[in-house]
Amino acid sequence: MYKIGVIGDPVSVLSFKAVGLDVFPCEDGAEAKKLIRRLAESEYAILYVTEDLADEAASEIERYSDSRLPAIILIPSKEGASGNGLMNVRKAVERAVGADILFGGEE
Repeated sequence: MYKIGVIGDPVSVLSFKAVGLDVFPCEDGAEAKKLIRRLAESEYAILYVTEDLADEAASEIERYSDSRLPAIILIPSKEGASGNGLMNVRKAVERAVGADILFGGEE
């Protein structure tokens, strides 16, 4: 059975534990890269990563951008949303359908 994991600073991810997700508190990009790789190579189908750590671990996340699993989804951290999560969804949809159907090319 596939699992869902959440990677981010402790304050941002701890509440996900209450709904049964596996939580991996992490404070820096190097640690986040290691966690992403380890979890991607195990039974995790979905990884939620806070946007600030995703920025620091962008090269590792990019490795899985065209893979079926895991789906890596960016979420806001305690600092708030940076917009990178929405941009990643936009790029994924554009890759899948060949056009920007979400925003119609507007920035």
